[in-house]
Amino acid sequence: MTRAEEIHFDGVRVRYDSAKSYDDLVAALLADIGEQPVPIDEIGATGGDWETYQRRVEPYVGPSGFMLFALLDHGAWIGKAGIERKVLRVILGNPLIAITMLRHDQTAGLFVPVEMLILDENGSSSLTYVRPSSLMSVEDNAQLRSAAEALDVKLAALAAKVTS
Repeated sequence: MTRAEEIHFDGVRVRYDSAKSYDDLVAALLADIGEQPVPIDEIGATGGDWETYQRRVEPYVGPSGFMLFALLDHGAWIGKAGIERKVLRVILGNPLIAITMLRHDQTAGLFVPVEMLILDENGSSSLTYVRPSSLMSVEDNAQLRSAAEALDVKLAALAAKVTS
């Protein structure tokens, strides 16, 4: 019989309110991370060593160190349930940053790439994410915690930049 192990931990949600419109906030984020998802699986499937992989990935890295992996437009379908809001889930990351965590604990892969949620707030907007270190470091692992906290700083800088 298979046994499931449960580990409880607390995530920390971070929200940045913005005076920008929803569309302007989305545009600001995509201007930094790219407007088209990176073909990360295709890049990984090609031959070569780590250095070759790095060279293939680096052109996709935006000014803040991240790239777009996927967009999920919840606003496109929640209207069918009577909720008229703009809601966009953005999956972003950088495998060259992710490896700094995954080398210490591969279960950190549950939380990289990271996600942001952009909401329309009646004419203004907000950007919300869960602080990566609050999700990844559930056990005592100083190297993982340090790498995850470095990601926290980079993500906070991106959020502050695009929401201001």
